[in-house]
Amino acid sequence: MISLEHLTKTFEGKSDVHALRDVSLTIPDGDVFGIIGISGAGKSTLVRCINLLERPTTGKIVVDGTDVTNLQGSALREYRRHVAMIFQGFGLLQQKTALQNVCFPYLASKGKVTDENRKEALGFLRQVGLEDRAGSYPSQLSGGQKQRVAIARALACHPDYILCDEATSALDPASTASVLRLLCQINEQTGVTIIVITHSMQVVQDICKDVAVLVSGQVVEKGSVAEVFANPQHEVTRQLLGRESWDE
Repeated sequence: MISLEHLTKTFEGKSDVHALRDVSLTIPDGDVFGIIGISGAGKSTLVRCINLLERPTTGKIVVDGTDVTNLQGSALREYRRHVAMIFQGFGLLQQKTALQNVCFPYLASKGKVTDENRKEALGFLRQVGLEDRAGSYPSQLSGGQKQRVAIARALACHPDYILCDEATSALDPASTASVLRLLCQINEQTGVTIIVITHSMQVVQDICKDVAVLVSGQVVEKGSVAEVFANPQHEVTRQLLGRESWDE
C-alpha cells in the first residue's frame, strides 16, 4: 500500500511554484488508481514524488509501512527497482532492439545480461504480444508497439508498482484501447498496483477502480470511479466529464 501524507512540493525561483499542496492519498495494493487533472494540475509532479525522482518539500511517502521519503544510495536504488515507470514518450533506447530494451533493467541492476535474463525478457515480450518483434528497433515499431515494449521493460523490473504517466496520450484510439486492455490483464494476472496519470476521463473509466482529481496541486475529489462518475462534486470533475461548460 502507498500512503501519501500531506505532501507539498514547491519549486523555488523568482516566483515560487506550488506544484503540490497538502496531498494525502491511500493507494491499496492491487488497485488500478487514476490521478486526473488538466495540464498544470500537478499530476506528473505527484507521480515523480512517488518514485522519488522529485523529493517532496514536506510530507511523507509511506510504502508498505516504511517511510521511503528520505531514502538515499543503495536503499533508494532498491526501492526504485520495485517501482517501474511507463512514459508518454516511451523512453526506449533507439539504437537497441526491442529485446535489448527489455533487458536494460538487468544491465542497470547487475551490469550484465545473462542468457536466463534474455529468456525471461523474451517471455515478457510474448506476454505483451511482441515476441515476433524482438529483433526490431523502435523506428520499426508503431506507437502502440513501442508502448508495449515499454510495458515489457517495466515487467522486467519485477515491480510491485507501475506508474503510467500519460502512457496513452500519444497513441491513436485503437492503440490506446489495446494498451489499456494489456494493463488490465497484467493487473489481474500479477496483482501489481498500477497508478495511472491522465487527463482523460475515458482512460479512467476504461481501466481504473479508484480515482483522485487534482486541481492546482490539491486533491479536490477522490473515491471509486463508479462513485465519482455517478455524482461528481467538484466543478472541474464535472467539466472533465463533459457535464459542465468550461465557459460558464
